Amino acid sequence: MSAYSAAEPASLAPFIQHTAIEIGLTREDLVRHCEESVQYGFNAAMVPASWVPLVAERLRGSGVKVASALDFPTVGSMTTAGKAAEARAIAEAGADQLDMGVQVGWLRSGMEQEFRDDIAAVVEAAGIPVKVMLELPKFTPAERERAVQLAMDAGAAYLKNASSGAVEIANPDSIAYLAERVRPGVQVKASGGIKTAEQAVALLDAGASLLGTSAGIAIVTGGAAASSY
Repeated sequence: MSAYSAAEPASLAPFIQHTAIEIGLTREDLVRHCEESVQYGFNAAMVPASWVPLVAERLRGSGVKVASALDFPTVGSMTTAGKAAEARAIAEAGADQLDMGVQVGWLRSGMEQEFRDDIAAVVEAAGIPVKVMLELPKFTPAERERAVQLAMDAGAAYLKNASSGAVEIANPDSIAYLAERVRPGVQVKASGGIKTAEQAVALLDAGASLLGTSAGIAIVTGGAAASSY
């Protein structure tokens, strides 16, 4: 029997990275987000980099990880040097994990070394597990294969199907695609429009180890959300 079940939605909490990334979040919003993460037993609180110091302090000793994102939501807009510096700063502020955007246009332009080195620079600077948002729908099948391999060559700890539901609604096919290709020690995170316990279970069954969603509370209480990261 699996450790999770749609019939027991609370069992999904350890796999969920509770996400709050909306524009204009207040200190009160982030404090509440931390409280929710502890209350429901989520894997991590995913928050904007500017709030990592507060969240790390509030979650210290709770067992809930602190996660943040880099080069997001405008994926691929930052320089490699800028990414590396920001990755180091986020880790030093108290983050346990970091999700990063990739240079989609570089890979589509045949700049494979640059694509890989961009990821590797973040991995080295951060010194914490880096989850690489691959934006699978943006690539051709051949480019997709290279993106997966190059990300792992660069030291990715996790591969993600996409950065958000605006790019792809997380689905079992994309997650299985990644799960079938990851090397030992590399895991898969699903993100994008995850709203229900049934959807969450399907993604975990397909090979995801983590789920990124802003609908975590609705999922673990057996409800559904109108919208979700």
